[in-house]
Amino acid sequence: MWLTSELSNAATSQPFNAHHLRLETSVNVYMRARRGMAGLILGLALAGCQTPANIQELQSKNTNLQSQLESAKRQIGDLEVKQRSLNDEIAELNRVASLLNTEKTSRVQESSSLRGTVRLFAQSQIDQLKEFLFASNLLDYVGGELIARSRIDDKPIMLVDLANPIPKDGVVTGLGGYFNQPATFTIKVLRPVEENLVVIWESKNISISARGVQRFSFASNVGVQKGDLMGYYVSTPGVSFDTGTGDTRYLENDVKPGAVVPMSSLSGKEKRRAYSIGVFGLLN
Repeated sequence: MWLTSELSNAATSQPFNAHHLRLETSVNVYMRARRGMAGLILGLALAGCQTPANIQELQSKNTNLQSQLESAKRQIGDLEVKQRSLNDEIAELNRVASLLNTEKTSRVQESSSLRGTVRLFAQSQIDQLKEFLFASNLLDYVGGELIARSRIDDKPIMLVDLANPIPKDGVVTGLGGYFNQPATFTIKVLRPVEENLVVIWESKNISISARGVQRFSFASNVGVQKGDLMGYYVSTPGVSFDTGTGDTRYLENDVKPGAVVPMSSLSGKEKRRAYSIGVFGLLN
């Protein structure tokens, strides 16, 4: 009020002087300061109105996050409990499996040992029986008579004895022959299939060094069927033969297991050769 009255008096009574200019400047500064203060107060008022809402929103979000965190912790705790339980179950299953494996291994070892002992005993008895039957000439014999004959081949030859097929099912256990000189050969089993012969078995090389009647026992028995034919590939000739009394056919080349030999490919039908060779066995 004082400023207003002073200004009014100055305006009506006398011209402006330096004092009046300083007064006007002070008034302008005051008014600007007042306006700035008013703007500041208004800004603070507006900020004060907005802050509580923002704080409430942040507090709400914080509360939700805390709730989610607690829920996640509870879930993790439950999963850890389940995991420990599963680990315990796995450990128990592994223990039981290990125990069962140990028991099974023990039973297998005992059973294998027992079977091995029984097999050795049975094989020993079979070998003794074979030796007894072989030495006593009690085995069945299929082949040409083991007698001295006048001729021997002069080159390797594959023989097939058509005159003496296997009469019954059984096993072949050894060989017999009359040899005019040392010989080397293999024995074969041929099975007729229609108009062919199929080689189903072959022995290892057998060498006979002595002359006369010789017998040879196989390391293992060979199963044969009724109607099978015996074959002999003589790589070093020494088996004696005659003509006119038998029906041994021949080939110039050897035949191996799995080979199919047409009956029509065999030579010697008209010569009717009989060789002093054959096999021993147990036939039903």
